[in-house]
Amino acid sequence: LKNKKGDFSIKVTNWGAALVSAIVPDGKGNLADVVLGYDTVAEYANGSASFGAMVGRVANRIANARFVLDGKTYHLLRNDGNSTIHGGPKGFGKVIWTVKEHVSHGDSPYITFYYHSLDGEQGFPGALDVYVKYQLSRPYDLSIRMNVTARNKATPVNLANHAYWNLAGHGSGDVLKHELQMFASHYTPVDGSMIPTGEVAPVAGTMYDFGRRIPVGTNMKIVPGGGGGYDMNYAVDGQHGQQNAMRPVARVRDPKSGRAFELWANQPGVQFYTASWLINEKGKAGKVYGQYGALCLETQAYPDAVNHPNFPSSIVRPGQVYKHDMVFRFSYQATYDA
Repeated sequence: LKNKKGDFSIKVTNWGAALVSAIVPDGKGNLADVVLGYDTVAEYANGSASFGAMVGRVANRIANARFVLDGKTYHLLRNDGNSTIHGGPKGFGKVIWTVKEHVSHGDSPYITFYYHSLDGEQGFPGALDVYVKYQLSRPYDLSIRMNVTARNKATPVNLANHAYWNLAGHGSGDVLKHELQMFASHYTPVDGSMIPTGEVAPVAGTMYDFGRRIPVGTNMKIVPGGGGGYDMNYAVDGQHGQQNAMRPVARVRDPKSGRAFELWANQPGVQFYTASWLINEKGKAGKVYGQYGALCLETQAYPDAVNHPNFPSSIVRPGQVYKHDMVFRFSYQATYDA
């Protein structure tokens, strides 16, 4: 998909309905691909990083790969220790989607992907009709709209887009100097297995406080060889207003290029991840991606919400429609060499 001016475009694939690239200008008109990814479908199929994928049926983790819904216990396939992550070994990010609509040019080019998820798939109850629409609009807006209809049974639904962003350009080094502001004054602490404890705690006074714009690496724990960094769900502010209302989630800026984006969405949570386990991963165009070489901002329901009654519900019942909208509003500022 490409805008009329030709300086803003994305590529997507029907493998996992994934975002493969996003090319945006900087303040000097230089174009760069700011999304990490691979050159081939085989690499996406075999990769474990979920680059750009539309993950589900339930993104993030479900403790002990089980949950109880309406008095019935469901057992899922484990793929993260004792837990299920991103819908299981063959979640929505690991299947082939169907292209329903495709308008590649014009004022608002878009593509819509469709996937029918079967009752019992990866252990989850109920059949689903799943639609994901990528669209370019305004001067530099990328919107991703996810709609899911439960056909015959109640089921948890939590889709997330797993794009890895580096506003200096993919493969250009780490993002520790990227500046981040989060519109989230609380987060959901986790145990040693990365499962939420059930608490919703204030970020004030912790390493998770991005209430004002600061470099990502300011308070970050660096653990060479894997780990450290951030991998945490934040509770987006303003949830008690109108349901499904779009709210600001985060602002990100690369001070070197001047590229920035503001993320808006209508979900209660957002997972902030700093690619802590990305170690010498061979990516697109011969680039090699290193630890902390990108950041993810995945709007979502709270992780393991199906096992925490105090969390916002992620259950969709027959006839109901799950709607998850997110908009990345890219911009740039003129930069001057020192």
